[in-house]
Amino acid sequence: MYTESLVKFGKVRSEIRDLFEYGMKRKAEIGEENVYDFSIGNPSVPTPQCVNDAIKELVDTSDSISLHGYTSAQGDAMVRKTMADHLNKKYGAKVSADNIYMTCGAAAALSIVMNACMQPGDECLVIKPYFPEYGVYIERSGAKVVEVDPEDKSLQIDIENVDKAINEKTKAIVINSPNNPSGVVYKKDKVEALCEILKKKEEEYGHPIFIITDEPYRELIYDDIELPYLINYYDNTFSCYSYSKALSMPGERIGYVVVSPKIANYEDAYAAVCGSGRALGYVCAPSLWQKVVAKCVDATADISIYKKNRDLFYNSLTEMGFECVYPDGAFYLFVKAMGEDSRAFSAKCKEHEILVVPADSFGMPGYVRVSYCVETKQIEDALPAFKAVAEEYK
Repeated sequence: MYTESLVKFGKVRSEIRDLFEYGMKRKAEIGEENVYDFSIGNPSVPTPQCVNDAIKELVDTSDSISLHGYTSAQGDAMVRKTMADHLNKKYGAKVSADNIYMTCGAAAALSIVMNACMQPGDECLVIKPYFPEYGVYIERSGAKVVEVDPEDKSLQIDIENVDKAINEKTKAIVINSPNNPSGVVYKKDKVEALCEILKKKEEEYGHPIFIITDEPYRELIYDDIELPYLINYYDNTFSCYSYSKALSMPGERIGYVVVSPKIANYEDAYAAVCGSGRALGYVCAPSLWQKVVAKCVDATADISIYKKNRDLFYNSLTEMGFECVYPDGAFYLFVKAMGEDSRAFSAKCKEHEILVVPADSFGMPGYVRVSYCVETKQIEDALPAFKAVAEEYK
């Protein structure tokens, strides 16, 4: 009676969301301070003051029709020019307003792009570990998810594994750096090698192979590491961005797609993005929030707090005997489950009121994701509970 794949997506809820909902219920039962919720990537750092200032200025100085009315489907022209100017200044991207399509966050950007460039029978590569919703967007487009193992331990891109995974059906690969759930930042030499392989495979198979980037953590890098802006390295790139993390406003749902000016058949590529947004029912991104982010395009929240949290958490857990992937960016700690079974380990943590996400749905059984975008005090308070878990396994 109903679309079978969508019924499945609706019934099989995200483990992240399930734990988050459990955490809210548990906090109501025993008190918020007694639940150590590291389940969801919901920033705890306040939005920068420029966001509130921009809202006030826009409300005070704009008429309600222009402020709250429709924009063009692809976004307000001034906003798109501001985004392009920012990317050109920061990355030397050489894009214009006509390369930008404003979206309801990175999730909408990804689903729009995947719907635009993939069809039934196509394959899309994802490098493990990866955000589970990629599978939803890819499968909904009719394409097949192809998981690629990373390098052991470092979780960097394994170029040889990517090479083996590509065939004539490969249409795209998703790159997420800094990575959710591992916090790994892909090294420049790995990115360059990936681009070279894709160019050779495009020639071999006679069709474009797209890179689709997911970049909501782009500003969240804590060490001296260069993050390549992929449009500068590979022509057939769609770049998907969100202000959810850098500006601490995930609930406002605002982001954009950049369609590389050098992408194959550019006019059709941009038209496909516009058509995909239309077909998926995205009339336009929220008008007010388009204008707000345009005024705050160079700002970020105080990400130094996340670095402090990372250092505290990583050092403390490794001292307790936990094996952790060192995160150069984002705000997640990827921890090897004691006892190997990540769901059993998550359940054991839950007995101590610790909520961590099993990484099975991220393509990496045996690990859990620990989100440290929380108040530092929560980490400090949770450390004895983590130690108790470790002692039980010893």
